[in-house]
Amino acid sequence: MKRLILARSAGFCFGVKRAMELAEKCGRERENVSTLGPIIHNEDAVQKLKSEGVGIISDPAEAKADDTVIIRSHGAADSVYEALRERGAEIVDATCPMVARVHSIVRRELEEGRTVVILGDRDHPEIRAITDGREGVLVFRGVEDAEKYFTDCRKMPENGVSIVSQTTAEQKNLKNLADFIKKLCTNVKLFDTICSATSERQREAAALGRECGAVVVVGGKNSNNSRNLALIAGEGGAEVFFVENAGELETDKLRDFDVVGITAGASTPEWIIKEVVNKMSDEIKEKIEEMTEKVAEAKEEVTKAVAEVKEKVEEKINEAELSFQELLERSIKTLHTGEKVSGVVSSIGQTEISVDLGTKQSGYIPVDELTDEPGVNVNDIVKVGDEIEAYVMRVNDVEGTVMLSKKRLDSAKNWDSIVSARNEGAVVEGTVVEENKGGVVVLVKGVRVFVPASQSGLPKDAPMTELLKKKVKLRIREVNQPRRRVVGSIRDVAYAERRAKAQEVWDSIEVGKHYNGVVKSLTSYGAFVDIGGVDGMVHVSELSWGRVRQPSDVVKVGDELDVYVINFDKDAKKISLGHKDPNGNPWKVFTDKYSVGDVADVKIVKLMTFGAFAEIVPGVDGLIHISQIADRRIGKPEDVLSEGQEVQAKITAIDEENKKVSLSIRALLEPEAPAVEAEPAEDDEPAVVYDTENPPAEVEE
Repeated sequence: MKRLILARSAGFCFGVKRAMELAEKCGRERENVSTLGPIIHNEDAVQKLKSEGVGIISDPAEAKADDTVIIRSHGAADSVYEALRERGAEIVDATCPMVARVHSIVRRELEEGRTVVILGDRDHPEIRAITDGREGVLVFRGVEDAEKYFTDCRKMPENGVSIVSQTTAEQKNLKNLADFIKKLCTNVKLFDTICSATSERQREAAALGRECGAVVVVGGKNSNNSRNLALIAGEGGAEVFFVENAGELETDKLRDFDVVGITAGASTPEWIIKEVVNKMSDEIKEKIEEMTEKVAEAKEEVTKAVAEVKEKVEEKINEAELSFQELLERSIKTLHTGEKVSGVVSSIGQTEISVDLGTKQSGYIPVDELTDEPGVNVNDIVKVGDEIEAYVMRVNDVEGTVMLSKKRLDSAKNWDSIVSARNEGAVVEGTVVEENKGGVVVLVKGVRVFVPASQSGLPKDAPMTELLKKKVKLRIREVNQPRRRVVGSIRDVAYAERRAKAQEVWDSIEVGKHYNGVVKSLTSYGAFVDIGGVDGMVHVSELSWGRVRQPSDVVKVGDELDVYVINFDKDAKKISLGHKDPNGNPWKVFTDKYSVGDVADVKIVKLMTFGAFAEIVPGVDGLIHISQIADRRIGKPEDVLSEGQEVQAKITAIDEENKKVSLSIRALLEPEAPAVEAEPAEDDEPAVVYDTENPPAEVEE
């Protein structure tokens, strides 16, 4: 780490600070003090209060007469206040004024007969306190919940809608929800009840995410506003480290980042933030000397720049004072190799561009000295009348010509932009122009950037030629000015983009959602499919309705598949996908076409000692028991049938629950018996129903 940026809004907001101060004061001045639930979402702060004599109760029924009960900053329902008063407890109300305002708005809007929509988490203490015992309140996590609700109910509230939000919600989510509801209902009121401190904290988190390589978010794992800060910082491209205290912070993982930001949730005490900052500052102290040297270098560069500006000003003054004779002498000046000159494009040919230098020599730029960009049209770069700067490559006094090079001058200028991109961690774009030993060379604004194979983003054994002539995005990792050597990474940019796409997937994933995925790898038990930055597993049983010995029988790496989510685990980062089309379920095809008593044309697929398996429709087989093959007793099925033979059979039983079918050829050979119950003959075997998914390995006669 070279620099540490601490968000100015990090830590306690007004409401939380007020609640903590009330709790600490009660702990010092009274006995039998407790909070109704943890006063804030921070275990360290809760334990500190406990050591100061402030306990926790989870229900008003636990309060005793003369106990002091503190209502936490999240607020509480009216029924909670009534229950505490009935118990004879003294109430200290530490409800955040912003939360109390939401209660007041909801109460007033409901009294006016309006429907109240709340943006928030219905399980959050703040929302539970607002909605408890109140009808006509709808709680949505976001616009997706609202779309589903109003699609299902197909009815809009008649007396208008009033929209409020959880005080720690994201501003953009509130705007999106309001815009959606306004499309459905004209009578809409919007109350911005997001705490201003929350908005400022989220704005700073977004700025840190864009400016810093990594952001440390300090807060409780169950704190909604802390989790939001982590998500917002991550959206900016920074790598996020979410910790509850300094003990969880692994500073080793932060050493490779030049700039690291720190922010904290509204429930994080100042002393915890200080511990985290101090721990990280120890890492930075090691680089103070390096930073001092860089400051000295910067001062030197400023001094040099000032001198250059002064020199240019003096030059301009001198030019203004030039006499006609001096200008004439300049017009016949002789140019020298390596000199930088400027002129005006006078004509553009197939092989060169003519440049009027205002001297006795005529200048020209060969096309291959115009730019290093492959396949570029000359007319897209320069036009007749354009002013142009170039280096003098060769002077031919005999012919009175000067060969110039624009690309070499551009390369020198663009070198500074490459150095800036390295310092700022910016993404640059270039074209892969050649394969080099151990990697590829990318031309970025005329500067050759070497990308090692390990940073190319290609699989280990993939040929580097796949990247040739392609435009790529990369980050500059190393700049060696003395050697004019630049090293970049395509993988860093691809990783950041994939991480952003992965977050989009996790934010919107739901069971049943379809994705157009690409098969990334195969295993013996299934296929891993990339659905946009995240890999999900399609088990071999979900690849096809037919029997599949191994995944490679159905798909191969690189195939595009339409898949849908069966289930997922955000914490474990696992997704289970399906590929089978529900409409192609063989059992459904079978039951739609056949019923008990129907006669089907079947194909014998396997002979066993106890009977024969016959395919009714692809994917569904039935069992013809040995006793149902012929109208006489036979020794074994192959005496009558053979594999591949097509016969007619009657469907005698269908077990829908277990997906089992039994068939009979014998039923078609004998006249239909009268409908009289009778005991089975001793020679007859009971009908057997075959499980199409789990056929028996062996059946005894």
